[in-house]
Formats: sequence, C-alpha cells, structure tokens
Amino acid sequence: MPTTTDSYLLSAKYYDGAYGTMDLADAHFYVDLAKETGGPVLEIGCGTGRVLLATARKGIEIHGLDNSRPMLDVLRENAGRERAEVQSRITLHNGDMRDFRLNPTFPLVTIPFRPMQHMFTVTDQVAALRSAAAHVAEEGILAFDVFYPNFQRLPLKIGEEQLETEWSPNSETIIRRYYRKDLLDKINQSLSLTFIFRTYRNEELIREESEALKMSYYTYPHLRALFLMANLEPIAEYGSFAKTPLDNTAEEMIFLLRPKR
Repeated sequence: MPTTTDSYLLSAKYYDGAYGTMDLADAHFYVDLAKETGGPVLEIGCGTGRVLLATARKGIEIHGLDNSRPMLDVLRENAGRERAEVQSRITLHNGDMRDFRLNPTFPLVTIPFRPMQHMFTVTDQVAALRSAAAHVAEEGILAFDVFYPNFQRLPLKIGEEQLETEWSPNSETIIRRYYRKDLLDKINQSLSLTFIFRTYRNEELIREESEALKMSYYTYPHLRALFLMANLEPIAEYGSFAKTPLDNTAEEMIFLLRPKR
C-alpha cells in the first residue's frame, strides 16, 4: 500500500451517503474520549471526516491521517462547509499508517471504524500499531476498534449480492449499495468482497459501479499477541461502544492501550 493512493475512489464518492443511513455509535465514543483527554487528537484513517469533524465541533484540535487521496478530498470539502473556528482546529496529513511520522505526540491517538482491518499481514499489523504508538504522548492513550468475528456468519452467502443500504441524494434519485462476499480466506483471516452501487432515477437503473474491498479479521489472542509485539499494554477493553464487557456476546473489540515506556 503506497503512501499516496487513489484507493476508495467510489467508496469516497458514496461514503457519506451510505453511512449517513446507519446508526453508528462509534463517533460518540471517540468524541467522549477526546473530551476526556482534552486534545489534541491524532485520528489515523480519518476517511471523509465522520468522526474527525464531530470531534472538531466540540472545540478539540485534531489531526487526521489517511492514505487515500479521494477520501481526503471529500473531507476537505466537508470541512470547508464548517464554521471557521471548526476549520481552524483541523490539520490533515496524507500518509501510510504503517510508517508515517509526525513531529508532535498526542494525548489521544485513535484508529476508529476499523482501519486496522486493512492490514493483512502480521508485519503490517505490528508496523501500524508501532507507528500509532510512536505518536502517543507520555501517559497518553491509543484507542481502536475491530469487529468481533462471527464464525458462523462469515462463510454464509458467498457469491450472493445483498442489499445493505439505500439513500436519496434528491427527490428523483435513489442510490442502493449492495455487497457480495467473494472469498473467505480462513488461513490468512481475510474476507474479500465487492461493493456494488446502483443509481436509480424514478426507479430506472441509470448507473452501476463496483469496487473491491478486502478486510482482515482478528481473534482476541491474535490481538493480544500483536500488542506484545508492538510493546503496547491494554488498559481497557470493551465489547461495544456502550462499554459493555468484551465477552462472548460482543460484536466489537475495542481497546485502550498505552505504550510500555
């Protein structure tokens, strides 16, 4: 994965519309963490700014890093519609989460909404965690989340299209996002899938676009081993953004960590 890429070209275009339809609890969790630490915050994998902008609106200085130029372009457009005082709190960086280095350290470094699941080898996973940890200030916190894998559900409906969400950018148009699982790699713990975006005007299909996506998934012992390799110590772990226990009922794995000094 090069430092600067045109990845997520379609996903960037449709990202805010698709995720704007979903009831996502993570932004409140990360904003509350930012308020507790007081900032500044470094957000790794900031995308189009769903969490970053919510943080800046609360009066907190935040730096955002992403390797996707299309995502950062959309974020810049989104930020340009914010009040001047919100814009002044935002600094953006283009870089690879495995090897970037910024001069400052931060009381809070976050990797929200699963960018770690785009790291596909142990080497890359450890490199990403070490790069994040290098930016954590003394007594600071690194926070990130990944999904809790459902091993019964993962292999289901391989090759089948499934409607995930739809939204209307105007009164005549509906965009529907489908996904299709293409390959489950149990050895390397990854899932390859395709997002399909179909645009309808007055219920007539006028455009179809698709984009491939690959995601790794983690078990709990795998993550604990990565923390040891990256010299990180967990200080809290949760099974949801409501801070429920990380147990067999969990749907998320959320960690707060500190570098071992």
